[in-house]
Amino acid sequence: MAESQTPARRARLTIVRIRIHRGTKEIGGTCIEVEAVGERILLDLGLPLATDPGGVLLPDVAGLSKFDASLLGLLVSHPHLDHYGLARGLPPELPIYMGSAAARILDVASVFLPDAPVFTATTPLEDRKPMSLGPFEITPFLVDHSAYDSYALLVKAGGRTIFYSGDLRAHGRKAKLFERLVRHPPRGVDVLLLEGTNVQRQGQAKEAVTESDLEDRMVEFLPAVAGPVLLIASGQNIDRLVTVYRACRRTGRILVVDAYTAAVLRATDRPTIPQAGWDQLRVFVPQNQRVRIKKSGRFEFVDDLKGARIFDEQLSELAPQAVILLRGSLIKQLERSIDLQGTAAIFSLWGGYLGNPAYQESFGTLTTWLEQKGIPLTELHTSGHASVADLKRLAHAVAPRVVVPIHTFAPKAFHGLFANVETKQDGVWWDVPGGERDDP
Repeated sequence: MAESQTPARRARLTIVRIRIHRGTKEIGGTCIEVEAVGERILLDLGLPLATDPGGVLLPDVAGLSKFDASLLGLLVSHPHLDHYGLARGLPPELPIYMGSAAARILDVASVFLPDAPVFTATTPLEDRKPMSLGPFEITPFLVDHSAYDSYALLVKAGGRTIFYSGDLRAHGRKAKLFERLVRHPPRGVDVLLLEGTNVQRQGQAKEAVTESDLEDRMVEFLPAVAGPVLLIASGQNIDRLVTVYRACRRTGRILVVDAYTAAVLRATDRPTIPQAGWDQLRVFVPQNQRVRIKKSGRFEFVDDLKGARIFDEQLSELAPQAVILLRGSLIKQLERSIDLQGTAAIFSLWGGYLGNPAYQESFGTLTTWLEQKGIPLTELHTSGHASVADLKRLAHAVAPRVVVPIHTFAPKAFHGLFANVETKQDGVWWDVPGGERDDP
């Protein structure tokens, strides 16, 4: 049994509070405020899914609309809109922290994507390198996720320890990071803020298809298509682009991406990631992207293509043996340049986007066009989020005092899966439990 707290131990303990502004009962839009001795940090500032950025109010956090010295910084766990998408127009004095590669990727996004926030990371997060912000000690843990340069965040303050999982998985091309986390987890965690994207209301796990498995499925699929293959996928899902590129290499096809995707690949600054200039990878620059590059003056996005760029006539020649990343802005070009006979399409994103009116603007144009042209659409995808089985492994390894569900539509289902679960409500402050405990 743990001994009673000593006066010195009690003196080191102080009230640490958490307020989850969004995420206790939904996936996306994550925002977590942590307070200790009157100072605060913010973990993520995400845009809710299927929402117009201009139609969402900032969370009720002092220091977001007008500078407040008690808000010490915003920490962005990874470069997905549902974790950073409201970080636009923030006071310039507010420090923002994220991974260095993530910051470069978001710099690219600010040129090519409408309504993308423009902001500068103050100090990069580094894997397992602690940093101090006022009373907070923060240690990032690099994790496997569909977003490149993603982190879980360990926060210590006032004798309390919080571990925010961010978004993570164990079946991507960086799965070793998850296994390392399970083997060497943070200790003495009072609260585990655990993402539960794949926790269903009935508590069932989704199948965890690995990226390698997905590559094999694409290798089976591609040779059966007589003409071009059109790919609907995220230009920021580096793991998926690697998977598709490897499948192209194995089947003799050429992967054709746009300038935005080529710039994202370059922003990783990793020699193992496919780049413009590699065999069987070409870059086509649609008209709308040429306009954005010219308007921004960021001509390096075309100068860096190193002979990999193709134009209309080359796109037409390569099409029968190509896998082409499909954008709505590319449709007219494809109709002019390509014989669509024998064409097939791959949807390599979350299946919930299909047929959902909330995502009509994003995907409706593409799917409607495919239907009109009689082009069959096949889903070949795997989740960017951990299976229930892997979440249970993580929770067991961390052994927190309390598990708090976040980034989930099914918080109540956590009770049948994990020990010591406490569900919370959006916008409500609660104290991090403290005191002595018997740690393993």
